[in-house]
This record gives sequence, structure tokens and C-alpha cells, in this order.
Amino acid sequence: MLHVPAGEFLMGSDEFYADEGPPHRVRVPAFELDERPVTNAEFAVFVAATGYLTVAERPLDPAEFPGLSPQDLAPGGLVFTPSSGPVDLGDWRQWWRWVPGACWHQPLGPGSSIQGREDHPAVQVSFADAGAYATWAGKRLPDEAEWEFAARGGLSDAFTYAWGNEASPGGVLMANTWQGRFPYLHTGANGWKGTSPVGTFPPNGYGLFDMIGNVWEWTRSYYSARHDTDAGAGTHHRVGGCACTPHRDKAAESAEPGSGIPRRVLKGGSHLCAPEYCLRYRPAARSPQAEDTATSHIGFRCARSLTPDQ
Repeated sequence: MLHVPAGEFLMGSDEFYADEGPPHRVRVPAFELDERPVTNAEFAVFVAATGYLTVAERPLDPAEFPGLSPQDLAPGGLVFTPSSGPVDLGDWRQWWRWVPGACWHQPLGPGSSIQGREDHPAVQVSFADAGAYATWAGKRLPDEAEWEFAARGGLSDAFTYAWGNEASPGGVLMANTWQGRFPYLHTGANGWKGTSPVGTFPPNGYGLFDMIGNVWEWTRSYYSARHDTDAGAGTHHRVGGCACTPHRDKAAESAEPGSGIPRRVLKGGSHLCAPEYCLRYRPAARSPQAEDTATSHIGFRCARSLTPDQ
């Protein structure tokens, strides 16, 4: 783990997507953060030590999903599947499919494996799975403010990316993101299609790898359509991933309309982020994800508090 110093920064942005605003000043106390996303090898040690069964390995509860056939209730996860050509980018079902049997050790479904990919980020992990690993390791998940502050690596909040204002300074690819035309033509990020070994791309100013690209990462913060800021406060201190509203209210409000499943904030973008569809490989970018979801492009890293109130 690496030490992230205390500091104040302008969280969010009003230049890209609506849910990144409003920009607001935030103080972050010092904390520790994993240098890299949790890898397949590290997650395997956790599973071997505890016998933990991930959400993607458990059948869906018929009570929570009435009307689904027994086949649709089978364990599995969402797997990215390239389209054969240009498609409507407003319909994510064009490139995502539910794959029975997909899980952390078979991330693309039956027949796939993590053999030879031990140093790649663990994927097909839900929010609960990431939290279980963090607890076992004596850590926790970072909140959104901590994650965004750390991703900037000490750079001024005036910069768009974690390394400056150019997406590829001097032609150098700084993160594992989609290269080509999404979702059908991917030429590879320095040769990598899909996830890459953690630490393949340059670290940020704090020495943290893969804070941008490779895989989206879970935070413990509940999602809201706009940043939840303290009324009338120019600066506030994030404690426990919450600004002012009780957790139970934030959980309910975070759920997608018509769903009772809370959503958490994902940060950092992934190998699927492309400028024409998902220009979210930036520190301020964020994405909502239901707690029970496991996919082939979501991973996590852990944090550790240095003060009791974090």
C-alpha cells in the first residue's frame, strides 16, 4: 500500500457528463491505498483461505427476480462481446451478454481461465465480493473522494487527465483504454485487448498504477445523479463515504428507478472506454453500478484508514 497525503481539491467537473457536477471543494485526510488493483492471484489466495463464494457463483434468488426461468437464474455474469460492426451506442445490450458460469476464475464464461493471467486485475467481482476481500485483508474500500483525490496524484485539479491535459502526451498511451472504433474494432492498448497486467502502464504522481483504465473500480460511496454536497458549505470533509445524508436514505436514493438494489460509484474507466462512447478515463469521471452486478471489466483496490473516523 502507498501513503496518500492529506489535501484539498476541487472534486468533480462540469465539462463532460452531468453526474460529475457540481465541482466542489473537498478535504481528504491522509490514508493508504493499494498500489495496484487486486489481482487474480491475490483474490485466489483469499478464496482458498476462506472458501468464499462470489455473487456470480451463486444462483439468483427467485424471490428477487420473479418471472425469470430456472435457466436465467443460473449463476453467471456479464461479459463484453464485440459487435460485428457499428451499432446503436445508446443500447448497451449490443455488446454485453449474460453468460452462465462466468465468474472470477472463468471471467469470460466456461472455457475461459485466469491461468497465465494471475497478474491481471480480478474481475467478475460484485461490491459485496470486493468488500469481503477488503475485510479479510484488514482494509476497506475507498470512498469516491479518496479515490478521485488519489487518482490525481498530486496534480492540480485544473488538469483533465491523471497525467495532464493531453490524452496521449507525445503519442504515449498512458492507460489501458479502447483503441479503435467501439464496440467492434479494437487494435489493442500497447498490444493488450481486454485487461492488462497491473502496472503495465505508467504510475501517477503518487506511484499508483492503473488508477485510470484497465478496469473500473468499486468505491464504497452511494451513487447520486449529481454530487451530494453540504448546503451552503464551500468545503466539507468526507467521512465514511457520506457527506450529510444518512446511509439508509442514500442507499435507497441510489437505486435505479424501479429497482431496490443500491448502486455504488465506480471510478477510473476501463479497457472498454472509448472517446465516442465513454470518455470516462479521467479522475472526475464516475459511473453507477448495482451492488449485485459482476462484469468482465469491473475490479477493485483497497484502502486503509489512518484515523478512526475515516
